[in-house]
Amino acid sequence: MASMVSVNPASGMQINRPKPKWYLHALHAVYYLVMIAFLVFYMLPFWGTLTTSFKTNNEVMTSSPVALPTEFTAEGYVSAFEELKIPLINSLIITVGGALGSLFLGSVCAYALSKWKFKFSNLFFVLLVAATYLPYQAILIPLLQTINALNLYDNVLGLILVHSVFGMPMCTVMMRGYYADVPDALIRQAMIDGNGPWSIYAKIVVPNTKIATITVFVFQCTSIWNEMLFALVLGGYDSKPATIALNELAGTMAAEFNVQMAGSMILALPVLILYIFMGKYLIRGYMAGAVTAS
Repeated sequence: MASMVSVNPASGMQINRPKPKWYLHALHAVYYLVMIAFLVFYMLPFWGTLTTSFKTNNEVMTSSPVALPTEFTAEGYVSAFEELKIPLINSLIITVGGALGSLFLGSVCAYALSKWKFKFSNLFFVLLVAATYLPYQAILIPLLQTINALNLYDNVLGLILVHSVFGMPMCTVMMRGYYADVPDALIRQAMIDGNGPWSIYAKIVVPNTKIATITVFVFQCTSIWNEMLFALVLGGYDSKPATIALNELAGTMAAEFNVQMAGSMILALPVLILYIFMGKYLIRGYMAGAVTAS
């Protein structure tokens, strides 16, 4: 069998290593071909949406969705933006408010559960974990009755409240592992220096878990921005977010596929920008979470 010669950098000795057999190269080639095929299959709908959004409606009806437009036009984006501009503002307010609210509530709960032991704390955490698996459809009727009683139906504030409360269990579960890694010695030293629980939270725990905060915030922003169920049941005309408006756009302008695709691209753009600028923090946060979980 043929071999390759390599040098051990520590000892300087030559090491004879067998060359990989031909079928290993073939397996690698098949692996990459399969991955490329899956990537193309995964990206094909996005590509079709992008190309269709820049076509005229006449060309949409006579050409393949994946074919490049013969004449680029932004008329679909202009029409879609006119329909979506107010719902986009509503979505932005609901997303930022709901993400910040759920992040704050989850952060405080995670801090209490990881650093301050109290009676039934473990049971409380188990109930929070169970709440993350609760199907929202099961509580829609009492939730609607509660929102009506608070006079928050068809109100942006009502949707912010709902997303803050229902996002809190997931934020707590995600952040508890990060907060548990904050050294207890820092907490004890801060208590000796006369700091109370809230002061320790603001001065020690939060500054030492910035990556976790960004990771959970982006996760919540993505979930709330794309959410439709609460918006459909609890929202109306005034508080209508962009997801509902896009669904209505597809129903009322069924023939204008370029407008529908342009609306889809407009709705996806904020999340795409968020991931482009926050991607490095997300990777570091997920890696730290994986290490914590292990």
